[in-house]
Amino acid sequence: MSGAARADDALSQVFSALADPTRRDIVQRLAEGDATVSELAAGYDVSLQAVSKHLKVLGAAGLVHRAGESQRSPVQLDAEVFDLMTKWIERYRRHADERYQRLDRLLAELPDDLDPLPPTSTTGTSGPLDRDPGATT
Repeated sequence: MSGAARADDALSQVFSALADPTRRDIVQRLAEGDATVSELAAGYDVSLQAVSKHLKVLGAAGLVHRAGESQRSPVQLDAEVFDLMTKWIERYRRHADERYQRLDRLLAELPDDLDPLPPTSTTGTSGPLDRDPGATT
């Protein structure tokens, strides 16, 4: 598997993990500071095991890790994977910006004295383009 394919696969795992609102909330809470599983679970109406499962998904995606081996070890956010996400998003944002800049240049080149198109009817009345081409008037 190429480096780009591995990065895309890692990115898929990250976005898949963040597709769940509870996991996004856990990430948000960990952005404010480390927390134990028990501390994280206290904010939800779910079992400790359910929060642990969410943390396993986030961990597999590289978003979080435990500072130690015990259940009481704090869970920490891993910033490195956010760099990967930011680079991916930034690449497509740059592409979109370039397209808008080309459109702006094209629109700036248009003459100002162009006649606007006639308004199209949306009320059900027929205009010249709404008529059957085979009909006689």
